[in-house]
Amino acid sequence: MEDLRVGRAVTRRYRNRRIGEFLKELELSEGRGTGIPKILHALRSNGSPEPIFETDDDRLSFLVRLPLRPAPSESAQATPQVGTKSAPSRHQVEILRMCLTDSPLLDLLKLAGRSDRTKFRHQVLNPLLADRLIEMTIPDKPTSRLQKYRLTDKGRAWLAAADARRK
Repeated sequence: MEDLRVGRAVTRRYRNRRIGEFLKELELSEGRGTGIPKILHALRSNGSPEPIFETDDDRLSFLVRLPLRPAPSESAQATPQVGTKSAPSRHQVEILRMCLTDSPLLDLLKLAGRSDRTKFRHQVLNPLLADRLIEMTIPDKPTSRLQKYRLTDKGRAWLAAADARRK
């Protein structure tokens, strides 16, 4: 148990190899023992409390309790965040500014200096869409060639707050 608390997971053979192989095929496990260290790193990086590991003497059951992180303070809530990052990327800020007017995907790609549409959508656009800072002009047809992106009211407020912080 102490090894788990410090992030050392010891991989062992599966008790039921068929179930283990089945879970690996479904990509629900990977068999290299990296899950616990990844969980600990993620919890530490976002300021969450340490997990609590429990098992019985025979190690037939295993329980992990993940305590809730304390609610952010008023000042932390006033700082807008984009996606899972603590601060938006330079490209995301530039894209927000460009989306003050309806902008097609190709213009946004060019602004960010990117060529791979899929990566750009996943890494840059989707976090902005998920945070409702921008929206699609044709939401019913996300892959339309006529699709454009525009700033939402929340995005305008975010840009105004960002500009005020810069001054």
